[in-house]
Amino acid sequence: MKPGTLPPLLGYTNSWPWGIAVGAGVLVTLAVLSALISWIVTQIRQARFGDLVAAAGGLIVGLLIALLLTIPLSQIKFAGLNQWLPVLSAILFGYLGVAVTVLKREDMSRAFSNVFHRRQNREQLEGDEGEAGDERPARGKRGKAAVAEKQQEKVLLDTSAIIDGRIAEISGTGFIMGTLVVPRFVLEELQRIADSADTLRRNRGRRGLDILQRLKNESTIPVEVTDTDFETVHEVDAKLVKMAKLIHAPIITNDFNLNKVAELQGVKVLNINELANAVKPALLPGEDMFVKIIQEGKEMGQGVGYLDDGTMIVVENGKSYMNAELEVTVTRVLQTAAGRMIFAHPKAASGAMRRTS
Repeated sequence: MKPGTLPPLLGYTNSWPWGIAVGAGVLVTLAVLSALISWIVTQIRQARFGDLVAAAGGLIVGLLIALLLTIPLSQIKFAGLNQWLPVLSAILFGYLGVAVTVLKREDMSRAFSNVFHRRQNREQLEGDEGEAGDERPARGKRGKAAVAEKQQEKVLLDTSAIIDGRIAEISGTGFIMGTLVVPRFVLEELQRIADSADTLRRNRGRRGLDILQRLKNESTIPVEVTDTDFETVHEVDAKLVKMAKLIHAPIITNDFNLNKVAELQGVKVLNINELANAVKPALLPGEDMFVKIIQEGKEMGQGVGYLDDGTMIVVENGKSYMNAELEVTVTRVLQTAAGRMIFAHPKAASGAMRRTS
């Protein structure tokens, strides 16, 4: 080769096709890297803080496992695997660490929470046993601890209970202790209902938002809005049940179906309808009352009326008294989870005076 001349390969690089290919490769590489970096930044911005913390912890654990495997893997001399296996193990275990901690973050959080609660309960029992020598002070301390624990309890609010509105009056009576927790996904469902094109749904949603505002401003117990969410769960009721199991809290609801589903999964439910039924004045067979018949019943000759609290009264042979108020005698009271139903017959049949409206 003459001095000052390029090798054949380098000489070929002076040709324009090779230069275009190299330039195109560089541009494609930069475009792919730019898109990858942009995607990573977008994912980080959209991810919740808890997921980022879990991912960081999982990555550290995965890399530590890979580090422990570096020495035995580097001893494999076959086909140069000792150079590539440590790198591959770091990538593999790093990915597995991130995936496991992010996907199972809620289960891990629940497990750690259960361990913490068991340890706290054990320490409290040991403390109570140590103070057993003096009964009065021990009782006083346990009483204070019970009150403090009650104040720290949380109760989840369902959309139906908020829209119903009676929770505002109940919370002001002192029957509910602890903190009323409104998950963000419940608040968003209320907002969707309030923005509905249907007038009835829109009014119900706005009523729910007004009740929440009233609870925050006038209630004697604290109200907390939490951002906890479960992206893998789409139904609001399912999210509510999962959150109740996670934080060991009961659910206040009027939804009959949610009530049953939650109880099947071991979640305590406080049903406002059941509470209302429990505090209604008891009506016994043989008692007399006045009721206005406003519609026909399902059976022949029946008339139907309602009490002020919405309780249905089915009056045998009451169809002939349509749109009239008459005195009836209670014959039977049927109590169900959905409400109370009263059966009666006209007292006018035995000579009592009927009043027309």
